[in-house]
Amino acid sequence: MVVSRDKAPTAQETFIQMAQAAGLRGRLLVTIGLLILVRLGVFVPIPGIDRVAFQEAIRGSNLGSLIGFIDILTGGFSALGIFALGILPYINASIILQLLTAALPSLEDLQKNEGEAGRRKISQITRYVALGWAVLQSFGVALLVNNYATTPGTLFIVETVIALTAGSMFVMWVGELITERGIGNGASLLIFVSIVSTLPSSLGQTIELAQNGDRSLVGGIIILLLVFLVMIVGIVFVQEGTRRIPIISARRQVGRRMYLEKSSYLPLRLNQGGVMPIIFASAVLFLPASLVQFFPNRGLEQFIQYLSPGHWVYVILYLVLILFFSYFYASITVNPVDMSQNLKKMGASIPGIRPGKATSEYIERVLNRLIFLGAIFLGLVAIVPTAVESATQVRTFQGFGATSLLILVGVAIDTAKQIQTYVISQRYEGMVKQ
Repeated sequence: MVVSRDKAPTAQETFIQMAQAAGLRGRLLVTIGLLILVRLGVFVPIPGIDRVAFQEAIRGSNLGSLIGFIDILTGGFSALGIFALGILPYINASIILQLLTAALPSLEDLQKNEGEAGRRKISQITRYVALGWAVLQSFGVALLVNNYATTPGTLFIVETVIALTAGSMFVMWVGELITERGIGNGASLLIFVSIVSTLPSSLGQTIELAQNGDRSLVGGIIILLLVFLVMIVGIVFVQEGTRRIPIISARRQVGRRMYLEKSSYLPLRLNQGGVMPIIFASAVLFLPASLVQFFPNRGLEQFIQYLSPGHWVYVILYLVLILFFSYFYASITVNPVDMSQNLKKMGASIPGIRPGKATSEYIERVLNRLIFLGAIFLGLVAIVPTAVESATQVRTFQGFGATSLLILVGVAIDTAKQIQTYVISQRYEGMVKQ
């Protein structure tokens, strides 16, 4: 097969390399095997719990929507297996470390100036934070299910905390193993598989509804599926959308050779925060529902009624929180001042903009506009599925909304790019052997 080293690999070349190249094939098999192992662990039950009573209790409570949201991310929290927490403690720890890195100069110095050694230290700190977070979350779950235990008490709580914490740490280790020896993006792939695992039951319920329901529901199902398809296409465009700011590099003389000006561009993503603003906003809106389970309060219970999906108060708060967290997350991940200083160090500049403060102000203005457009898009993606479900009365996909779609599309794009990278490396190895 003749390929060009300057072109991206085609689908045919990618599948041939996946089947023939031993290195890539081995990575794929390791990834698939580890993902299957994690899925099996979700269904290994924690002993001593009446699961039927627990599921009946949450079905009619305010906590049901929160557990449904967690089910999407863990692939089966309500089954109460040893992997019930999944990769969530590690994801939470990563978010906490990202926030602390922007707030603590010592962590920021580790990330920016210490190179690979600094990143390894931050990874180790993240693991310790994930362990502490797993213990806290396991303790909360143990208190929640203690009333449904066959022998409730302190011993049951301790055993449940140990089982859930050990399961979460094992899943975290599997995620890192997929990143190192698999095709990469271990934590993201674990969440991806958890979300995909909920689709068969939703599709089965939808097909059953179409067979047993009236004709109007069939039309509603078709409309809902078309809306999901259009949203997936829109998410792909927005996730890949960038604003390219032109950059000109100054002339340089190395020895007797003069290097002329080179033009390139500075890419700024349209959706800087990815799925994080929606996750933060959802967590804030779910917080009152979870608090009232542990601290019953009549006023809080009345307020929770306004936070049901579809209520106008919920919609407005959701949009405002998404807009706020979009700016907040972008402010801690993208620093216009650092960009301006890096351009100055490289001898590059933006045409018509003076280096230094003027450049950072220009980048900040462009970023603010991009963040605003990205936040509007995230708000539409977050609200449209719920609105369409309410209008069509098709609720079999309840819980599978904006967050799930964004994660699925984002992880699929990143994984495809990772596989293409391995294919390109195999291509160059073949050229060297020739």
